[in-house]
Amino acid sequence: MRIVTRPDFDGLVCAILLFEAENITEPVEWVEPHEIQKKLVDIKDGDIMANLPYDERCSMWFDHHYSNMIDKTFKGSFRIAPSAAGVVFAYYKGKFKRDYTELVRETDKIDSAELSIDEVSCPEKYPYILLSMTVSNRSMADEQYLNRLILLLKKHDMTDVMKDSEVKERCAAVVEENKIYKLVLTKNTILKGQVSITDLRSYNKAPEGNRFLVYSLYPEAVVSVRIKYDDASKEKTAVSVGHSIFNRKCNVNVGGMLAKFDGGGHWGAGACRFPSNKADEYIPEIISILLENRSE
Repeated sequence: MRIVTRPDFDGLVCAILLFEAENITEPVEWVEPHEIQKKLVDIKDGDIMANLPYDERCSMWFDHHYSNMIDKTFKGSFRIAPSAAGVVFAYYKGKFKRDYTELVRETDKIDSAELSIDEVSCPEKYPYILLSMTVSNRSMADEQYLNRLILLLKKHDMTDVMKDSEVKERCAAVVEENKIYKLVLTKNTILKGQVSITDLRSYNKAPEGNRFLVYSLYPEAVVSVRIKYDDASKEKTAVSVGHSIFNRKCNVNVGGMLAKFDGGGHWGAGACRFPSNKADEYIPEIISILLENRSE
């Protein structure tokens, strides 16, 4: 039996819960949603998938993304919810030896972006938020770190987890990274109507940072668009879209919209990846939909 989940904070917490609730004997398989959508992952009988699109080969599935909703019978649980971890937690209620209530509550908050301006501007003051930034949108090279966090969060409270040497090192790096990212955003972001557009395709490797920071820098925007090349070859372009968490006036179902562009996600946030030769067609169309700001 194997857990197959996404390498972000929600996927991490799903894995922690599933390890305790089920008889898991294999390492976690960390994969991105587009890899499932394109059938690039060998899903096997016995696999438990969480925080990812459904694959008919799995034995159980847990998710909460609007764009991943299916109309068929399956074992597991799906509902529109703040996090996939919350869906897993409710399904196995009463089967956990440790009290994961706080961890799941914080995961709900982080994954649904129910954050204050201070939490966005000064994540170093909020352990769960800072920790989530050490795994959010990271490369697959960080699997060892993700697996380490599973062990730490299964055995220790957050105070002790934050004392771990590698966690401390990565958290310090995130704080410095965010300082640089603020400058990157101000240099590479334009406002078009109520849409902030950050284009990072001029970088060989797109800078990373606090994904909510753009909303505090451009409070008049109701939605953000972030564009970058998906890999060094520049053959794929990645576009991320998110409702502002402070100016909540965007009416567009982001997950539903991006499903039309080889992607998906939630009502308020999502991403898509497509061949770069489609960028001149897809990106203006995405921005046009957001400028219209109509619900469908």
